[in-house]
Amino acid sequence: MSYSEPARAAGVSLTVEPISAAEHLAFVRTQRSVSFLQTPAWAHVKTEWRSESLGWFDGARLVGAGLVLHRPVPRFDRFTLAYLAEGPAIDWTGEIGAWLDPLASYLRARGAFAIRLGPPVCTSTWTAAQVKQGIADPGSKRLTDMPSHWDDPVGVRVTGRLRDAGWLPQNPEDGFGVGHPQFKYEVPLAGRTEEDLLRGMNQLWRRNIKKAAKEGVEVTVGEGTAGADLKAFHDLYVHTAERDRFTPRPPRYFETMFAALRAEDPERIKLYLAHHQGDLVAATILVRVGAHAVYAYGASATEKREVRGSNACQWAMIRDSLAAGCDVYDLRGITPTLDADDAHVGLIRFKVGAGGQAVRYVGEWDLPLRPMVYRAFDLYMRRRGR
Repeated sequence: MSYSEPARAAGVSLTVEPISAAEHLAFVRTQRSVSFLQTPAWAHVKTEWRSESLGWFDGARLVGAGLVLHRPVPRFDRFTLAYLAEGPAIDWTGEIGAWLDPLASYLRARGAFAIRLGPPVCTSTWTAAQVKQGIADPGSKRLTDMPSHWDDPVGVRVTGRLRDAGWLPQNPEDGFGVGHPQFKYEVPLAGRTEEDLLRGMNQLWRRNIKKAAKEGVEVTVGEGTAGADLKAFHDLYVHTAERDRFTPRPPRYFETMFAALRAEDPERIKLYLAHHQGDLVAATILVRVGAHAVYAYGASATEKREVRGSNACQWAMIRDSLAAGCDVYDLRGITPTLDADDAHVGLIRFKVGAGGQAVRYVGEWDLPLRPMVYRAFDLYMRRRGR
């Protein structure tokens, strides 16, 4: 994820205060990129949690912002877990204590027993070629078994500073947990053309994109409202969930998501539908904030898989993201496994075909503000399997 830098905090004393949704959105619009999970609109999607927008101030100047979701926990009704998913949007290149200390003071005073956040900072990357070589090598079981292509000194420093300040890592070994993934797959777009992107894909992806076009697959941008297009997507999504054995979200979730994000920005979220001879064969959802485009959800039919509707949707989203001036196309989470016998390896095999790179982020970290309550919460979560 590529983020522009808010003002530095060196030598100044920052304060944290509540800000309005309008102030929060105005700040987001000044940034090159911010996670859609850190936009004020996301609070209207996560209605089961109390939320607030917070701002970091250098005097009267707003220099950082974050969306905090307050998660109530059974048996601890007086306290909440304060969650900043893929945020906050602050200057992570600076002295992070100057940013996080006033956040901790503010949230503790308002009943939080812990803070969980996920700095939008990369630590390491691996090229598509490295990932493919790792999958083919029986001796490589995980991405981290291989030397990285690039290590970000900012991410390394942030990891060390968090640990030194008493923050606790919450990153499961297999890469997926209750929070947001530490490992993602991304395709850089800045400075590239459509031809560059096609050359970066593997032969299978290029062939599938061509086949979809030859078979007459048509990709359109749907309405994405509580109408026929969104219902068609959800029906296909439920079919996909049954086939791939995951629990689908209800229709109301997607209706709320489209309504909230589009109210904030009409171009924020789009629904892509791939049809073949009148049949819906694939559907995807793209979310974009600034220069960061995210493949958020996908669904595909079991019938007619040979016409490659999923690849057609992906290529349409990549092309539109490139045309919009995005820096990166984010295919979201992967596990770090390279083990050919692991059920998750198919996911990384599919995504690596798009070219690009596997990216490891700092991950999610907890800061206990009330240690006794936090220990009780952690024990409760362990007993229920998190």
